[in-house]
Amino acid sequence: MPDPEPEEPAPPPAPPASDLSERDRAVLAMERRGWPGPGAKERAIRENLGLSPTRYYQVLGALLDDPRALAHDPVTVNRLRRVRAARRERR
Repeated sequence: MPDPEPEEPAPPPAPPASDLSERDRAVLAMERRGWPGPGAKERAIRENLGLSPTRYYQVLGALLDDPRALAHDPVTVNRLRRVRAARRERR
């Protein structure tokens, strides 16, 4: 009787979404909203999050590569990843 094949180790579990900071969850929530124009969004970023738009987009870019953000809001993160990939292809 042949030896059974060894099982491959299971991938590590994804970290829980609750590991995201309050700020990170707020950034993802901001991206879920629709905005009438760029000025309204930048104003809301400053007023609601206390971040400059530049810092906001830096945080958002890091979140798109964070598995915790994907677990927390997969629809938003995947949509933004597709947008980012399309922009990179155009360059």
